[in-house]
Amino acid sequence: MNSSAKVVIPVTELESPAFCSDDKEKLKAQTLTDEFAVGVRWQKIPNEYVKMDVSDLDNRIRNAKSKLSERLLILGHHYQRDEVIQYADYTGDSYKLSKFAASNKSAEYIVFCGVHFMAETADILSTDFQKVVLPNLTAGCSMADMAEEDDVIDCWDDLDNLLASDGGITPITYMNSSAAIKGLCGKNGGIVCTSSNAVDAFKWALKNNERILFLPDQHLGRNTALKLGFKLDEMIIWNPFKPLGGNTKSAIKKAKIILWKGHCSVHTRFNTNQIDLARSKYPDVNVIVHPECTMEVVNSADYVGSTEYIKDMIENSKQGSIWAVGTEISLVNRISTMYPEKNIFCLDSAVCPCSTMYRIHPAYLCWVLESFLDGEIVNQISVEPDIKRDSIVALNRMLQL
Repeated sequence: MNSSAKVVIPVTELESPAFCSDDKEKLKAQTLTDEFAVGVRWQKIPNEYVKMDVSDLDNRIRNAKSKLSERLLILGHHYQRDEVIQYADYTGDSYKLSKFAASNKSAEYIVFCGVHFMAETADILSTDFQKVVLPNLTAGCSMADMAEEDDVIDCWDDLDNLLASDGGITPITYMNSSAAIKGLCGKNGGIVCTSSNAVDAFKWALKNNERILFLPDQHLGRNTALKLGFKLDEMIIWNPFKPLGGNTKSAIKKAKIILWKGHCSVHTRFNTNQIDLARSKYPDVNVIVHPECTMEVVNSADYVGSTEYIKDMIENSKQGSIWAVGTEISLVNRISTMYPEKNIFCLDSAVCPCSTMYRIHPAYLCWVLESFLDGEIVNQISVEPDIKRDSIVALNRMLQL
């Protein structure tokens, strides 16, 4: 199965509480038979893997890894469940993994334990002989799916017509977007950014034009613009389901920052009431959150930064420190286990993993690895040449910041 297409899952399904629980034990991997019962969409997989116990899968994955040896590279995003991240040869956030994918030119197979846009980025940055595989094609990203290519093209055409003779506009897309959106940015003088380098990307863009179109996460865009001194009345929201994004022509021309109406279903769960509760319980608590959180949460936190930043801050903190963390639960639980001498907990008491990252189950990883051994490549992610050409322009601009 060679696939350049992604499986688009309704946002309502991605934001459902199907995976949420106040019991951490329920997040541990079970057989796929049991996990299918959650009632969300999964990719079909050969029956032999569906009922296989996690311990049996572990033996077969390690055996396949050993046989494939240096031909195989497994990349694991921090939000992956522990039962998957343990097999990763390299772990990190989307920026760190994209840099590593760009630097590694030797592995024949790159298995990306993450979501679709990450595998696309790896394919764009890898060499022609390397094959990038996503273990489960239903591992998408609700935020990325909020910026469909046709909608963004319509938006760009409207803005280009309105602003071409009035100072212009530079597009910036967050890494959490499809290759097509990255390509649109590359073709139109724009750039890709991550939460690690959004400030630098904004500064780069403002050297070229006085306006920015930021896709697809309105919260990261707003928080970054505020950090650079922009005012709220200099920003507008672009709603793709309304003419001119729901704005007047004069409002568009007046705006400095145009924010696509998208968000992360995990990070918008956090709120200031949770922060207040943590501080009332632990007066010395350090509140650290991801910039995909809402403006109110970011303004109330002590520290704000990317997944990698959050991880590094807590790792380097003093023994006995207390941390309330506003990011995905799999990473929070992992850091908490690594540093038992520190009190590390998630701001949200209802444990909700990223529902698309969670679809990478050991059974899917076992399936793709054993397929390699059988001479078959399943779930290969192949970005079309013209999109790859334009995307790599925007990605290289980011990597050169």
